[in-house]
Amino acid sequence: MTLRGRLTVAFLVVVLGPVLLGAFFVGATLSAVDRSRATERLGLAAAGVRTSVDALCQQLRAAADAVALVADPVARSRAADQVVGRGLATAVVIADAAGRTTYATAGGPAGPWQDCAGAPTGRVGALAVQVRLRDPTGADLGAVAAAQPVDPAFVARLAAVTGVDVTLLDGPGRITHTTEDPGVRAAVLAAAGQAVGDRVAGTGDGRYVRRVGPSPGQPLPLVLSVPARRPPVLFGALAAAVALAALLAVLAAWRLARVTTRPLVELAGAVDRVAHGDLTARVPVRSRDEIGRLAAAFNRMMRETGSYVAALTSSRDQLRNHLVVLGDTLASTHDLQRILRVILDSAIAGTGARAGAVLLLDGHGVLVGQCVEGLAGRWPTDDPADPATLRVPVGTGVVGAVAATGEPVRGRWTAPDPPTGEPTCETYVAVPFAAPDPRGPERPGHPPVDGDPAAPPSAALGVLALYDRLGGHEFDDDDLATLRTFAGHAAVAVENVRVHEEAQRLSLTDPLTGLWNYRYLRESIRREVERANRFGRMLSVLALDLDRFKHVNDTWGHAAGDAVLVEFARRVRGVIREVDLAFRHGGEEFVVLLPETDARGATIVAERLGAVVRDQPVSVDGHGDEPLRVPVTVSIGIAVYPDHAAGGQQVLDAADDALYAAKAAGRDGYRMAPVAVGDPARTQEIPVVAATVSPPDGLPRAGAADPAGAAQGGASSGPHPPRQSRGR
Repeated sequence: MTLRGRLTVAFLVVVLGPVLLGAFFVGATLSAVDRSRATERLGLAAAGVRTSVDALCQQLRAAADAVALVADPVARSRAADQVVGRGLATAVVIADAAGRTTYATAGGPAGPWQDCAGAPTGRVGALAVQVRLRDPTGADLGAVAAAQPVDPAFVARLAAVTGVDVTLLDGPGRITHTTEDPGVRAAVLAAAGQAVGDRVAGTGDGRYVRRVGPSPGQPLPLVLSVPARRPPVLFGALAAAVALAALLAVLAAWRLARVTTRPLVELAGAVDRVAHGDLTARVPVRSRDEIGRLAAAFNRMMRETGSYVAALTSSRDQLRNHLVVLGDTLASTHDLQRILRVILDSAIAGTGARAGAVLLLDGHGVLVGQCVEGLAGRWPTDDPADPATLRVPVGTGVVGAVAATGEPVRGRWTAPDPPTGEPTCETYVAVPFAAPDPRGPERPGHPPVDGDPAAPPSAALGVLALYDRLGGHEFDDDDLATLRTFAGHAAVAVENVRVHEEAQRLSLTDPLTGLWNYRYLRESIRREVERANRFGRMLSVLALDLDRFKHVNDTWGHAAGDAVLVEFARRVRGVIREVDLAFRHGGEEFVVLLPETDARGATIVAERLGAVVRDQPVSVDGHGDEPLRVPVTVSIGIAVYPDHAAGGQQVLDAADDALYAAKAAGRDGYRMAPVAVGDPARTQEIPVVAATVSPPDGLPRAGAADPAGAAQGGASSGPHPPRQSRGR
């Protein structure tokens, strides 16, 4: 198809599409409005029918009650005649207790009579209400029934009250009485079969039908209908309007395509020359309309393209070199500072910036400079060479806002008041980087980091910011896109380092209790023994074993056993110091290393561990609503390096032997390993009072003993080199 043909078709689609949609919308809207109005009208009519029938039933009940309240049989008959005479009911029937009619007013309606409160029984001849007769003692004397005929006049009154056509059906679905025209009765009856519940059905000749009843309080099976009110020539008028619009659109499209084709053919020829590498192609400008401006813009574009090609080629080669260096660095090291330095240097070189910084988010909602370049003297600090002096709270300043919103920014610098701690500059561009989402692209929203309300609402790890582009120009969108690329590499690098560190941590920890595992125990005991040798200190080792733990598993199940192990680990961490290390040796066996702690300090820790486990049973989930209380005790073996062994494995073995001695002595206690030198007597328990109380100041007393000869200990009173526990 030629260009002219395509333009004609496109114009017709653009013009006729809305016309057709509009015509369809108008027709559908009018039909929907008509149906909505009919539905609303039928709903009001249904409510009117229920109200009318209910009022009639109430009237009949009042009439029957008035007759039943008369005690004398003769007076009761007169009361029945009076009720009929006043028009409260058409007929009143009085029956005795055996059901025999004792009196009936004249002119009663034909049956069957339908009780207002009873279930529908099929064809209805009259509506009736029955009231029981009782003597003062409550004995049943019979019944009084008041009735009103359901005849064509009754149906006509309902139609007059509701303003719709009303049809009364019998049980099988045949018409008993109706106000419908004979020509539409069959269609209304057929549509009534589709109107279930409150649903409104339509007929082929444009009527809307709804069924009402039978239901409690309204036992009559009625069908209500109203005619549609759509204009009869609606769809014909819409079709004519669409046809006229189509004719006018064809004429306009043909003229527009003819005028537009010639300059577009010339432009297409020039584009084809450019596609074959001829950047000197130009298009004659024949008019000042949009096509003429397009030709002029094409000519300007081609003039500038030649100069851009050389610059882009050079920039591409330079960027490739930086990406190669960056890829090699990411693949060869987990040194975060080195990776960030390469990323920052590559970003600065790729965008022509004079300075830049990489800031990472700490756990307190503050962006901390990890790597900076060219920012000396640009912010108030005591040590301009230290990147950590660049600290910006999240939500404050430019980089703080970037971390908080997750949106990159660029522009000219305006000094804030008060200062935010950011470096001063003339122009800037800042891009956030976030941890890659394993489920897909980065999400704009994320819960606050570590529950810190000051943390950003996104998954931001930090911000990459550049300052003062060479030449004094502002950073543009291309620089923003380039910086996004490097920010993505920074996010991957930070996340990889964190994953690497987390993998190392998981390889050294017990997944159930969170304590260090046996592998890290071997490494730690060697390191702590070397430290004790270097500084002339002591190292105490506690071997712990939960008593009768197999009984816990057999009695309450392995899930309860796991809960006991987790709670025991938590209590151990609550008793030991920050410098102490707790390990799960395997099963229900644990080991605690107490650096710079003598035997007295170790016994105090053992007493506290025994008490904190013994005094409070562990709560575990039971089979009912109440949790189970599992009593737990622990046996502890104590060994001290170098008193009880000459090496790391030996002191572990000594503590293990002391643990077995504590088990053999009756459990729920501790034993001290025998001294490695001298008489190799069997392990004996240090006599310590069960309710031993620590000194008032909470500090151990090296070499002191209580009057009973019990060792009083705790952590060694020697100096503690500052270090962070890796077991908490």
